[in-house]
Amino acid sequence: MCGRYFVSRDLEDGIETLIRRVNREMEIEAEPEKLTEFIERDIYPTYKAPILAGTAEGMILKNVKWGLPGFQKGQVIFNARCETAMERGMFRDAVRQNRIVVPAVHFYEWNQLKEKNTFTRMDGKNLYMAGFCKGDGEEERFVILTTAANASMKPVHDRMPLILEESEIAPWLYQEDWTQSLLRKVPKALNRKAEYEQLSLF
Repeated sequence: MCGRYFVSRDLEDGIETLIRRVNREMEIEAEPEKLTEFIERDIYPTYKAPILAGTAEGMILKNVKWGLPGFQKGQVIFNARCETAMERGMFRDAVRQNRIVVPAVHFYEWNQLKEKNTFTRMDGKNLYMAGFCKGDGEEERFVILTTAANASMKPVHDRMPLILEESEIAPWLYQEDWTQSLLRKVPKALNRKAEYEQLSLF
């Protein structure tokens, strides 16, 4: 799963370059807006955070609240499983029609001993997590998609965010025929850093 991640101004250059490249490939001349949404902070469910969305006018960056209202009072649904998202009525149309990408410097996961682990890309570049939005205007919310853990994540948790490569971002946003295959992809290996990890002497 993914319940917290980190953003900072370190994301800006990579995202601005990405937006320019994708819009150029789509033969859209629009200049990306100045990216001012990034400050150094952890993002929790119910926070507003920057996401990348595909529109007819090109890829854009906007602030959207993380998490859908749940079925019980105070509940927030902030992750959806890749394996079933296209089957569940609550998510199906949004995954088909309103896919988005969530940029991050890194994300966190805790193991069964409540030890915090930080995950980053091996190459130090931005992380891009697949997701989708529901709703309109002020009520729009986003959800991050999760998949089965890869080898990097398995020592910590059995789920992880669906992480896209830069080359997969435009197909994810714009090409519905890519959706099923990307939902089944295995994310590349990640760096893992633990604040504290109990060592076995045996």
